[in-house]
Amino acid sequence: MNKNNYVAIMAGGIGSRFWPISRTDFPKQFLDILNTGRTLIQATFDRFVKFVPAEHIYIITFEQYKDIVAKQIPELPVENILCEPSRKNTAPCVAYISYKLHELNANANLICAPADHIITDEEAFEKVCKDALQFTAHIKGLITLGIKPTHPNTGYGYIQYEPHAVSDNVYKVKTFTEKPDKQLAKTFIASGDFLWNAGIFVWQVKNIIKAFEKHIPELAEVFEAEKNHLNTKNEKEAIERIYPQCINVSIDYGVMEKADNVYIIPSAFGWSDLGTWASTYENLEKDYLDNAVVGKHVMVIDATNNIIHADDKKLVVLQGLDDFVVVDTKDVLLICKKDKEQEIKEYVAEIKRNKGEKYL
Repeated sequence: MNKNNYVAIMAGGIGSRFWPISRTDFPKQFLDILNTGRTLIQATFDRFVKFVPAEHIYIITFEQYKDIVAKQIPELPVENILCEPSRKNTAPCVAYISYKLHELNANANLICAPADHIITDEEAFEKVCKDALQFTAHIKGLITLGIKPTHPNTGYGYIQYEPHAVSDNVYKVKTFTEKPDKQLAKTFIASGDFLWNAGIFVWQVKNIIKAFEKHIPELAEVFEAEKNHLNTKNEKEAIERIYPQCINVSIDYGVMEKADNVYIIPSAFGWSDLGTWASTYENLEKDYLDNAVVGKHVMVIDATNNIIHADDKKLVVLQGLDDFVVVDTKDVLLICKKDKEQEIKEYVAEIKRNKGEKYL
């Protein structure tokens, strides 16, 4: 294994689109949503530890979840669990691990990946990751992995790329488009030169730091001022000083959409970001009426195309619904049309305004 290769798993989100099973105190990355026997973050760790040693894998999470991470992934050195004191989107998260690693190893080559994605072809995924690491080890570029679209999904970002490869299966990125409407998504797919943005990135840390300095200088400045405290007993206090000064911005918007050295590898490894109930539906087995059921005592009568998620101890009887999300927990019942599930985040915000934090 290459001593310069590292992985950062981003695991600080609250998964509000997976409410009501994803809650603030125990979000979706720590759940076994697909009933595989492993939680999403465990499956992500398992995927990477095959080709990057555990001591080179870091998990960046919200400080509230440190003990959950330690319990679910006991193989991970506890010092490799990095805690953010507040949620500031993905750019500060990436900056934290990048500046920390740069102090340890100036030639560090890093994969940044979310904790909650599904990958069904892990051999193909490992090959793409190794190809990307090989490319970024020699080229001053920032790589994102792209997925060939299968349908005009409006919940994903789309990336357009140049027609000619700069290296074996590596292409220069032309444009980013975040969550287009249905018609535009159809146009992108018909053109054949757009890919879904998988949100998995590969780069040398020195090159992403240069990108921060150029495109988000205010973020680079606060980390630069405190970098000598990273990897010391003063790191926690330094991070607590840094984060209140950090801009709240994603790495996609803050850097990737602006940089001129971004490349993409078109990939096919059975990817889903599992960001919504509909994507969960696509990844679950269906009955003969195309219902996806999680729960031991769910009875479905004259109902089709639904996803039903219920506690194993509860009997749920569903009749007559078509194309719905039905999620039953001990204190919340959600019944929502599948094509309205992108609005669940808005429902959660409304619940917070009207009912407080009790059900979140």
